[in-house]
Amino acid sequence: MRSPIAEYAAVEAAAMKFVKSVAEGNSKYAKELFTDDAVLFGYLDGELEHGSIEQFYHNVDTVGAGDDFKARIDIVSIEESVAVVRVLEEKWGGRIDFTDYLLLMKMNGEWKCVAKAYNQNSDTIKK
Repeated sequence: MRSPIAEYAAVEAAAMKFVKSVAEGNSKYAKELFTDDAVLFGYLDGELEHGSIEQFYHNVDTVGAGDDFKARIDIVSIEESVAVVRVLEEKWGGRIDFTDYLLLMKMNGEWKCVAKAYNQNSDTIKK
């Protein structure tokens, strides 16, 4: 059964916390979204990042998004208490394009992110 449109709006609003943090270079919004034990996996300029979501917070707080930063949120799926969101990012830090996948769980009536996995577009890797 498809979730109601209101649930899609709630998931999108949750994912906007991620986008707002990245766009503003301030992890405070993302910290409202991610659980304390959320995990991160991805390659940044060819180096594997994995482990605590704290690394993402550090990246957001130390690299400004840049004036040309753009993002798009796509809700891939919602299945009652689980949602998958894809976030497309262009020109983070003025040069990097990412595709992020966020795994959200509905906990105590609120959508929280438990995992983030990402891909850096190969043509934006700094060599």
